[in-house]
Order: sequence, then structure tokens, then C-alpha cells
Amino acid sequence: MPAAKLTSKGQITVPREIRERLGLRTGDVLEFLPAGKEIRVRKGIVRSRIDAWVGHLTHLRGKSVDGLIEETRGR
Repeated sequence: MPAAKLTSKGQITVPREIRERLGLRTGDVLEFLPAGKEIRVRKGIVRSRIDAWVGHLTHLRGKSVDGLIEETRGR
């Protein structure tokens, strides 16, 4: 089983076998997931701040801006 040593700065080197298995490259993000007394590590997906909001306004699809303004003003 591959292992890594924690440095004084809290850093580790991911063993080559694991990097190759996960297809990790320089700059990739890793997520650390607590699982009881263990920690699971997985390759993370980088999402932009905008991606988190995609799909939140689909209920407004087809409405005009003017109509939304009128609705907001209570007219």
C-alpha cells in the first residue's frame, strides 16, 4: 500500500502509483473526505463560482424582463 509522510508545512507527496491511477497532473485539485477514522482522497472537480448558480432561474424562462419588473413592483 503506497504511503506518504506529512511535512512540517502539512504537505504530502502523492505517490506516483496513485497519481497515475487517478490521472493526476500538476494543478489538479484533491478533495479530502472524512470517513469515520479514515480520510478518503479523490480527484476534485473545479467549479467556477458561476457554475454553482446554473439552473437556479429556470422557472423564469420565457418571461420578459419588463413583465418580471412589473411583477416585482406588484403591478
